[in-house]
Amino acid sequence: MKEILKVKDLAVEFKTPEGLLTAPDGVSFGLNQGEVLGIVGESGSGKSVSALAVMGLIPTSNGRIKSGEITYMDRDLRKEINSIRGKEISMVFQNPLNSLNPSLKIGLQLTEVLTAHTKKSKYEATIEAVEIMDKLGIPSPEKLMNRYPFEYSGGMRQRIMIAMAMLCNPKILIADEPTTALDVTIQSQILHLFLQLKENFDTSLIFITHDLGVIAQIADRVMVMYAGKQMEIASVSDLYEHPKHPYTKELLKSIPALDSEHRKEKLPSIKGNVPSLIKPPEGCRFHPRCKFAKEICKKKSPVKRRVNDTDVWCWLYEEEYKND
Repeated sequence: MKEILKVKDLAVEFKTPEGLLTAPDGVSFGLNQGEVLGIVGESGSGKSVSALAVMGLIPTSNGRIKSGEITYMDRDLRKEINSIRGKEISMVFQNPLNSLNPSLKIGLQLTEVLTAHTKKSKYEATIEAVEIMDKLGIPSPEKLMNRYPFEYSGGMRQRIMIAMAMLCNPKILIADEPTTALDVTIQSQILHLFLQLKENFDTSLIFITHDLGVIAQIADRVMVMYAGKQMEIASVSDLYEHPKHPYTKELLKSIPALDSEHRKEKLPSIKGNVPSLIKPPEGCRFHPRCKFAKEICKKKSPVKRRVNDTDVWCWLYEEEYKND
């Protein structure tokens, strides 16, 4: 498959009252055409900030891209983002109520995307907006155009956000925890909608979430992040069947079992707390909570190792590569 997005050694720095905070910190990954890449990890791991960096939306008041390269179709995305954002790469944010302007009708917000990025007239943009909403299964799109965001449910507002992101038929769609605030039934509908987009529009998707159950349903490959660093990148089947990193294994153990045999068992949890990213621990960020930690884990950051078909950042696999 052709790689259409490449992120190399990305580090984003923020100024806080306590000091400088870096997350993500040296993260690298790629996205292939027609692929769904899932990014998972605890809150504060750098998942959303990685996506905002790709979109060129890091707030300049207290943040900056410290280092790294972001390449889209062999183009330097950091230099050309203004001509690409919203047209070839779009994003669906976590809370549609905060993302949509409550004082403007939905139709105006949708048509503005097309008039801003194409030469279409307002009339042509209106027709196209109605068509895309109809394709996405939004009922009575003509009536919807004349109403305000607060007149609809969270699930419907999220569908509108997806329609807005898909208006210019982007090559890449980034979804930042788009189902977190929705109930289980609506969540299932939105996930099905994303899968339809992948099939019908050949859209590549970056799906960010902390829910491993959601990732299992939608992703082709998964990147696991922790405390600003990446721990593991694997296909979704390898990640669930043969996880390599101790952190990934602990995350998978924390998923509630649905079978009656294990339902009454106490749910395992990862001991300890996520470290401060202002003064992160030396070596592997996960070592204070890892039961397999060795001396080298406390002193030196792990390098990427290729184990079978998985990229893993862990000193546990040092012995396999001692002759490198």
